[in-house]
Amino acid sequence: MFNTLRTSARALATAAILGGLGGLVGTAKAEPLAYPHEVVTLVTHSSPGGGSDVFLRQLTRYLEKQIAATFIVENVQGGSGAKAMARLASAPADGTVFYATTPTYIYTSLLSSPEATYKDLQPVVNFFTDSEVIYTAASSPYQTLADVIAKAKADRGKWGAANPASLERQAAEQLKTAAGVEAAIVSHEGGGDMMINVLNGTLDIGIGEIAELRAQLEGKQIRLLATFNPERLPGFPDIPTVRESGFDVSVQKFRGLAAPKGLPDDIAAIWDKAAEATLADPDYKKAYETESLVANFIDHTAYPAFVDGFVEKTSSFLKSTGVIQ
Repeated sequence: MFNTLRTSARALATAAILGGLGGLVGTAKAEPLAYPHEVVTLVTHSSPGGGSDVFLRQLTRYLEKQIAATFIVENVQGGSGAKAMARLASAPADGTVFYATTPTYIYTSLLSSPEATYKDLQPVVNFFTDSEVIYTAASSPYQTLADVIAKAKADRGKWGAANPASLERQAAEQLKTAAGVEAAIVSHEGGGDMMINVLNGTLDIGIGEIAELRAQLEGKQIRLLATFNPERLPGFPDIPTVRESGFDVSVQKFRGLAAPKGLPDDIAAIWDKAAEATLADPDYKKAYETESLVANFIDHTAYPAFVDGFVEKTSSFLKSTGVIQ
């Protein structure tokens, strides 16, 4: 123990001296934050390879540099997120288990009567704003979103989206309304199944995220037609927005973590520090910007209000379209 303390003191002193030299030499790396549990489970309703699954598995690689724990990703599929929410709601609120939040858990709560809803979970921290894109097979005849809409007007067409309670599905519904078409929207539990159906021509288009499309984009198997983002994606400046394509629709997905209700403030505060440091990690920043993710850090004191605001806007839209009362 004495040798360890002496070594740590020497390292700190050296770091201070080097810092005084104007940063010519890098300072010592910070140690991971102490955490009350050795193993932490991160739950997602996504199937392996889906957007939330990819997000969590990439996140854990960098999160372990900030929190002294081992992270495990658990896929709890079914009920458009209902089973995952029930899993969280029945878990201890001690910092051992978290849920990957996206708009899906809001839509599922509003559109059905699940055993547990977003009200049973505690928003902890937000990491990103994600971008939804419309894609088609590279071999398809569709070169623009206008081509897809023209097909839908002439022959209805088939579009792919995630489960009915997903933001992708709601984006597709909004596009149908804005374009005045009645395309059939085929639901999928995960992005992998939808990709297969786009590639084999069963679907005209799919709606997904860059992270889950990366391999097919690099292999030139698919072609992006538009983004639902308010602005063009920095990594794909030639891809127009849906609005630029002539349809007044814009949506973005949030990505964060929620816990069983009652998570202690001191544990939530650890996640605040870790999340902010993780987003600032140069290696991670390079990785997530490649996937067109936009850092949007919201701490545990502000995230609940952010989620409540999203619920209010979503409820208003669903009521205006007669989906809910």
